[in-house]
Amino acid sequence: MHIHLTMVPLVSLIAGILILVMPRLLNFIIAIYLIIVGVIGLFGASVFHLH
Repeated sequence: MHIHLTMVPLVSLIAGILILVMPRLLNFIIAIYLIIVGVIGLFGASVFHLH
């Protein structure tokens, strides 16, 4: 969970830059984000906890 909290700003920054450069990527970036959030929500963040 700690890694998740530190990665969110970095992922958001990269996604924002990619959307500015290539606006057609918006649909893919949103879809990937929603899938990842859904999987983490279903299985819990403890499954993805890295040491």
